[in-house]
Amino acid sequence: MNKSKVEKINFYSDVLGKEMSMLVYLPECYNNSTPLPVLYFLHGRSGDENIMFEMGINTKADQMIKDGDINPMIIVCPRIENSRGLNSSLICKEVSDLGDNNRIINIGMYEDYFMKEIIFLTDKTFNTINDRKGRYIGGASAGGYAALHHAFRHQHMFLKVGGHMPALELELENEDKPYFKDMGVWEKYDPLYVARNNTILFDMDVYLDAGNNDEGRFYEGCSILHEILKEKGINSQNHVFQGNHSAEYIQSNIEKYLKFYGC
Repeated sequence: MNKSKVEKINFYSDVLGKEMSMLVYLPECYNNSTPLPVLYFLHGRSGDENIMFEMGINTKADQMIKDGDINPMIIVCPRIENSRGLNSSLICKEVSDLGDNNRIINIGMYEDYFMKEIIFLTDKTFNTINDRKGRYIGGASAGGYAALHHAFRHQHMFLKVGGHMPALELELENEDKPYFKDMGVWEKYDPLYVARNNTILFDMDVYLDAGNNDEGRFYEGCSILHEILKEKGINSQNHVFQGNHSAEYIQSNIEKYLKFYGC
């Protein structure tokens, strides 16, 4: 009897000019004759491609598929480093932020890396539904911000998008400035700006959530984005759950997220 499995794919990114990797969940029913939809789930600032599996997203998916709560799907968690998924520099490198925490920021062509390499490699390697009807994207914190701007900027690629405690900042913070050479770049990627100013051409299901004690108060950005999307006629839902900005918050809500993507 087949069992679900998680495969680690190591590869050289021509876009970033370095070795990268992704983890891929294949459900028990995966085979080479029935293409499956793909959920791309992006990690936050301090995470990596392993974090969602450390939280048990694969075992949750196993049980929910077995119980008929969700349809089978492939789950891909790529490494995006502390990049916010942006095309922020032609040369990929590490720099320090300008805040008090002196964190390392990864700048480079990370949007191109995801859109041109991760998706292509996934569709080439696995038996996927290779169009937007079978392609979903979500993420946590900075990964939620990236998921939202990827989906809004590339509407022809995704049917569903989820921002889970997404880092929707209402103004450009000093520590974020290394990502953005000017306000034009900030606006180009800000999901709130994109949703408000760009014509949404495609039907898309959007799921937003944040904890009621989120230290970044990202529930505020979620509420604003939700109202913008509703005015545009987009099928958006917004939730405020118990919790703060933490891995524990994401882990406690994984089943809700999988239900959104998998139904």
